[in-house]
Amino acid sequence: MTAEIVRNIQEALKQEKLDGWLLYNFRGSNVFATRLMALPPHIMCTRRYFYFVPAKGEPRKLVHRIEEWNLDSAPGTKTVYLSWPSLDDGLWKILKGARKIAMEYSPRAAIPYVSTVDGGTVELVKQAGVKVVSSANLVQYFEARWDDEQTADNAEAGKHLRQIVDETFKFIRQRVSSSQSTHEYDVQQFMLSEFKRRGLTTQEPPNCSVNANSANPHYEPTKDIHAPFNKGDFILLDLWAKKDKPRSVYADITWTGFLGETVPAEYENIFQVVKGGRDAALNFVRNAFAKKKEIMGCQVDDEARNFIKKKGYGKYFVHRTGHSIGEEIHGNGANMDNLETKDERKIIPQTSFSIEPGIYLPGKFGVRSEIDVFITRGSEVVVTGEPMQERVVAILQ
Repeated sequence: MTAEIVRNIQEALKQEKLDGWLLYNFRGSNVFATRLMALPPHIMCTRRYFYFVPAKGEPRKLVHRIEEWNLDSAPGTKTVYLSWPSLDDGLWKILKGARKIAMEYSPRAAIPYVSTVDGGTVELVKQAGVKVVSSANLVQYFEARWDDEQTADNAEAGKHLRQIVDETFKFIRQRVSSSQSTHEYDVQQFMLSEFKRRGLTTQEPPNCSVNANSANPHYEPTKDIHAPFNKGDFILLDLWAKKDKPRSVYADITWTGFLGETVPAEYENIFQVVKGGRDAALNFVRNAFAKKKEIMGCQVDDEARNFIKKKGYGKYFVHRTGHSIGEEIHGNGANMDNLETKDERKIIPQTSFSIEPGIYLPGKFGVRSEIDVFITRGSEVVVTGEPMQERVVAILQ
């Protein structure tokens, strides 16, 4: 924890109208506290510590007697506890004057990504006379925002992924047209070879799924489990990668195609419903930021979901509309979600997220259209990796 980060936290606390942010950690249980504190790597933490950043004034530390020097690299005054009663007294001391504070807590675990502080500790803190609210919005400021270098890296990665989609459909066309045996795993490996050639990396391999496999949103082919391609097949490609360098951030897109010269109406009709949901969500975000209106991730999900429901396919849209994107493919910012969770985190500048509605017809096929959205420092809404898909690709055309 540096003095600059403390100042940034205090500025964010003023915006959120909070009296402070209480960081709690026990043996690395709170990844956000671990990263923000950034203690020297040789320090071993085996006891609970608390670090309180008030909206005004100097931070306050609460550390155990046998580890009382552990937080000395961070600014602030220090209180030492030894027994459990002295821990209670220490909390009252460091929280004195505060009424409403943030912790890594989410009411009813609505946003499990930030719910890293256990219920007992929240109860303990509340006994010090404060109201505990979620730090979900605060976490975004320090976990989800990109700097200029990351933004440029993402734009480059998104451009590569978009090109790889075209190259992959070309690869499939050449193989099938020349009657070479081809299956999902072959295509996955081709995409991975393109990643390597272009200096990209990924935590998990990309996905290629054919026909009924595409109705499984998290299907992944393997060397031993995969399906072959034949003319007349429906194909879904989902690929995510980032530049192979420290601090780079992911791009993540999904496209669909048909192994034929023309696309049958049943595939195109479903795609257009999915596309309508995608565009409804995107336009909602664009309009909100143009009007400087504050919006939440759950509201974006509602826009896509309501469009698809009105078309009669609501029960086949079985996942959230989108996820935060960062150094990990699923980042720590707001998700576009009012299904799996009610994500009431604000969408803020310098963050990115996917919009990827889908319709999955069990035993038949599934359609997903995924784009990435980035909110610039100046609140411009940018789609990376354009152009977006407008129709199912006729691969053999």
